[in-house]
Amino acid sequence: MIMEIQFNTDHTIEGSEAMGEYVDGVVRAELELFSDQISRVEVHIRNEHIDKNGDNDDIHCSLEARLEGSKPTAATHHATTLEDALTGAVGKLHRLLEHTLGRRYDRNKHQTETAISELKDIEIL
Repeated sequence: MIMEIQFNTDHTIEGSEAMGEYVDGVVRAELELFSDQISRVEVHIRNEHIDKNGDNDDIHCSLEARLEGSKPTAATHHATTLEDALTGAVGKLHRLLEHTLGRRYDRNKHQTETAISELKDIEIL
Protein backbone atom coordinates (compact mmCIF):
# COMPACT_ATOMS: atom_id res chain seq x y z
CA MET A 1 0.00 0.00 0.00
CA ILE A 2 1.23 3.47 -0.82
CA MET A 3 0.71 6.06 1.88
CA GLU A 4 -0.96 9.13 0.36
CA ILE A 5 -0.40 12.49 2.07
CA GLN A 6 -2.90 15.31 1.61
CA PHE A 7 -1.78 18.78 2.68
CA ASN A 8 -4.20 21.65 3.35
CA THR A 9 -3.81 25.17 4.74
CA ASP A 10 -6.28 27.87 5.63
CA HIS A 11 -6.47 31.21 3.78
CA THR A 12 -3.89 32.85 6.10
CA ILE A 13 -1.08 30.43 5.25
CA GLU A 14 0.30 30.17 1.74
CA GLY A 15 0.65 26.48 0.90
CA SER A 16 3.52 26.60 -1.58
CA GLU A 17 4.90 23.59 -3.43
CA ALA A 18 8.06 23.78 -1.32
CA MET A 19 6.00 23.75 1.88
CA GLY A 20 4.03 20.77 0.58
CA GLU A 21 7.26 18.89 -0.14
CA TYR A 22 8.58 19.75 3.34
CA VAL A 23 5.37 18.53 5.03
CA ASP A 24 5.36 15.36 2.91
CA GLY A 25 8.98 14.61 3.82
CA VAL A 26 8.49 15.14 7.57
CA VAL A 27 5.33 13.02 7.69
CA ARG A 28 6.81 10.18 5.60
CA ALA A 29 10.01 10.11 7.65
CA GLU A 30 8.19 10.00 10.99
CA LEU A 31 5.50 7.50 9.97
CA GLU A 32 7.63 5.24 7.74
CA LEU A 33 7.37 2.40 10.26
CA PHE A 34 3.59 2.31 9.77
CA SER A 35 3.43 3.13 6.05
CA ASP A 36 2.24 -0.33 5.05
CA GLN A 37 -0.80 0.05 7.33
CA ILE A 38 -1.71 3.67 6.51
CA SER A 39 -3.62 4.45 3.34
CA ARG A 40 -3.76 8.23 3.79
CA VAL A 41 -2.60 11.00 6.10
CA GLU A 42 -4.43 14.31 6.02
CA VAL A 43 -2.46 17.34 7.21
CA HIS A 44 -4.30 20.55 8.08
CA ILE A 45 -2.38 23.67 9.04
CA ARG A 46 -4.06 26.87 10.05
CA ASN A 47 -3.28 30.07 11.86
CA GLU A 48 -5.34 30.36 15.02
CA HIS A 49 -4.37 33.95 15.68
CA ILE A 50 -2.73 36.78 13.76
CA ASP A 51 -1.56 39.68 15.91
CA LYS A 52 -2.06 43.36 15.02
CA ASN A 53 1.25 43.38 13.06
CA GLY A 54 0.03 40.53 10.86
CA ASP A 55 2.46 38.05 12.42
CA ASN A 56 1.48 34.42 12.93
CA ASP A 57 1.72 33.52 16.56
CA ASP A 58 -0.37 30.38 16.98
CA ILE A 59 -0.05 27.77 14.26
CA HIS A 60 -2.34 24.76 14.64
CA CYS A 61 -1.46 21.49 12.90
CA SER A 62 -3.81 18.52 12.86
CA LEU A 63 -3.01 15.15 11.33
CA GLU A 64 -5.36 12.27 10.67
CA ALA A 65 -4.09 8.84 9.63
CA ARG A 66 -6.42 6.37 7.91
CA LEU A 67 -5.48 2.87 9.01
CA GLU A 68 -6.53 -0.36 7.37
CA GLY A 69 -9.34 -1.91 9.41
CA SER A 70 -9.51 0.88 12.02
CA LYS A 71 -11.06 4.23 12.69
CA PRO A 72 -8.90 7.22 11.75
CA THR A 73 -6.28 8.23 14.32
CA ALA A 74 -5.72 11.96 14.83
CA ALA A 75 -3.29 14.25 16.65
CA THR A 76 -2.94 18.03 16.93
CA HIS A 77 -0.31 20.47 18.11
CA HIS A 78 -0.10 24.25 18.53
CA ALA A 79 3.18 26.17 18.20
CA THR A 80 4.55 29.53 17.10
CA THR A 81 6.09 28.12 13.91
CA LEU A 82 4.81 25.79 11.23
CA GLU A 83 7.82 23.52 11.69
CA ASP A 84 7.23 23.15 15.44
CA ALA A 85 3.49 22.61 14.99
CA LEU A 86 4.09 19.93 12.34
CA THR A 87 6.82 18.07 14.21
CA GLY A 88 4.79 18.20 17.43
CA ALA A 89 1.66 16.82 15.76
CA VAL A 90 3.46 14.11 13.79
CA GLY A 91 5.36 13.03 16.93
CA LYS A 92 2.07 12.69 18.81
CA LEU A 93 0.56 10.76 15.90
CA HIS A 94 3.55 8.41 15.84
CA ARG A 95 3.07 7.62 19.54
CA LEU A 96 -0.68 7.10 19.07
CA LEU A 97 -0.06 4.71 16.18
CA GLU A 98 2.49 2.78 18.23
CA HIS A 99 -0.10 2.43 20.97
CA THR A 100 -3.00 1.59 18.63
CA LEU A 101 -1.11 -0.85 16.45
CA GLY A 102 0.72 -2.32 19.43
CA ARG A 103 -2.63 -3.10 21.06
CA ARG A 104 -3.86 -4.65 17.82
CA TYR A 105 -0.67 -6.73 17.58
CA ASP A 106 -0.96 -7.83 21.22
CA ARG A 107 -4.65 -8.76 20.78
CA ASN A 108 -3.89 -10.74 17.59
CA LYS A 109 -0.92 -12.42 19.26
CA HIS A 110 -3.10 -13.41 22.24
CA GLN A 111 -5.81 -14.77 19.93
CA THR A 112 -3.21 -16.75 18.00
CA GLU A 113 -1.62 -18.12 21.18
CA THR A 114 -5.07 -19.08 22.51
CA ALA A 115 -5.96 -20.83 19.25
CA ILE A 116 -2.65 -22.72 19.25
CA SER A 117 -3.10 -23.84 22.86
CA GLU A 118 -6.64 -25.00 22.04
CA LEU A 119 -5.29 -26.94 19.06
CA LYS A 120 -2.77 -28.67 21.30
CA ASP A 121 -5.67 -30.01 23.36
CA ILE A 122 -7.27 -31.67 20.32
CA GLU A 123 -6.32 -35.29 19.93
CA ILE A 124 -5.22 -36.22 16.46
CA LEU A 125 -6.14 -39.75 15.40
